[in-house]
Amino acid sequence: MVDSGGPFDVVVLGGGSGGYACALRAAELGMRVALIERDTLGGTCLNRGCIPTKALLHAAEVAETARRAARFGVRASFEGVDMPAVHAYKDKVVSGTVKGLTGLLRAKGVTIVEGEGRLAGPTAVQVATPAGPVRCEGRHLVLATGSAPRSLPGLPVDGERVIFSDQALTLQRVPASVIVLGGGVIGVEFASIWRSFGAEVTIVEALPHLLPMEEPSSSRRLERAFRKRGIAFELGARVEGVKTTETGVTVTLAGGRTLAAELLLVAVGRAPCSAGLGLAEAGVRTERGFVEVDRYCRTSVPTISAVGDLIATPQLAHVGFAEGILVAERLGGLSPAPIDYDGVPRIAYCDPEVASVGLTSAQAAERGHQIMQVTYDLAGNPKSKILGTQGEVKVIAERGGRVLGIHMVGARVGELITEGQLIYNWEALPSEVAQLIHPHPTQSEAVGEAHLALAGKPLHVHG
Repeated sequence: MVDSGGPFDVVVLGGGSGGYACALRAAELGMRVALIERDTLGGTCLNRGCIPTKALLHAAEVAETARRAARFGVRASFEGVDMPAVHAYKDKVVSGTVKGLTGLLRAKGVTIVEGEGRLAGPTAVQVATPAGPVRCEGRHLVLATGSAPRSLPGLPVDGERVIFSDQALTLQRVPASVIVLGGGVIGVEFASIWRSFGAEVTIVEALPHLLPMEEPSSSRRLERAFRKRGIAFELGARVEGVKTTETGVTVTLAGGRTLAAELLLVAVGRAPCSAGLGLAEAGVRTERGFVEVDRYCRTSVPTISAVGDLIATPQLAHVGFAEGILVAERLGGLSPAPIDYDGVPRIAYCDPEVASVGLTSAQAAERGHQIMQVTYDLAGNPKSKILGTQGEVKVIAERGGRVLGIHMVGARVGELITEGQLIYNWEALPSEVAQLIHPHPTQSEAVGEAHLALAGKPLHVHG
């Protein structure tokens, strides 16, 4: 058996967002750390998720800018998309970031073990490496094996006509037409990319709205924008069957209606990678494949914690970061506060972007809050006019009390939601935010205008 160089204070199984954040923070706190990864450091987010999709979305934005150049008095023409060149740009961003992360981990003294890991008890992981089996012993184990795309029962994904996002990220052509199954974040982002690249796109969503977990007014704004862009969608629609042919895919909806396209992207969510880890044998409890944890990410086994997509918390890279740091600080003898998941920003990077933090109006009502709310239309914001974007900033507050939720739609609003995060998490009153002076002309003024209106002194808000 190959020597792992242990024993370690912490052994982390999985080198994605939650795992490497935990490893880095634990090393900073003076602990001896091993990080086990079977694939490429950075996990789904860096290699098959956040970073490559946002690179494609930026390429899509450039394509749209070229198409719309005449609106701004600039003579330009859109001649098409060179997908190999787009992938070269995307892959350079990814590989450079992976290289930087690897160097950072090594500089911090983290031992990186390449191979497939499995629990060998409450304080050990057995790793199958290219050089042979390795046993990593640790005072504490942290599970961070992430998630993988899931499909619907009876819907096989062949990787050619019916694909997951993994295959979509390496597609060497712009498809003529695509059906996107699922109107969540992954679905709307790829729909936005392909439409900007010139494809005909139809989204099929079983629930009544795109981005069904967001504030309904944000969903409606996105649907209106997608219609204007020529992105079709079927809402409240369930798939009864999928057939592949030599030239494409036919999707049958409930009621017998059919849709045809060159490709079908299955974007109905992600499932935790918990099978084959030896969880049951080690006594780690799971539910529906997710590892059960408490507010401090502790599992049913005192020496084992779990973070990221492996647990039933929001499947966001920045949530994984926070959970990994929380666990490292707890193991390092600090007293970190549990995460308020309502206070975590959420962003869909489609065109237009949708960003939010805090409660929706329905959630606020369910929790017994008496609310007041204001919607500021970006049509009144000069910077949004300059950018040529439409959308809104909606603020929900407790009547006579704190801000409960902020919901935005429009170009670049993902960069604005950080202020919303501070407002929500610091339990600010609308009147307190109204005192702040937002720079002019910026889109951030829309945040200030909405709070001015809630504080009873509207400036540019109609009605």
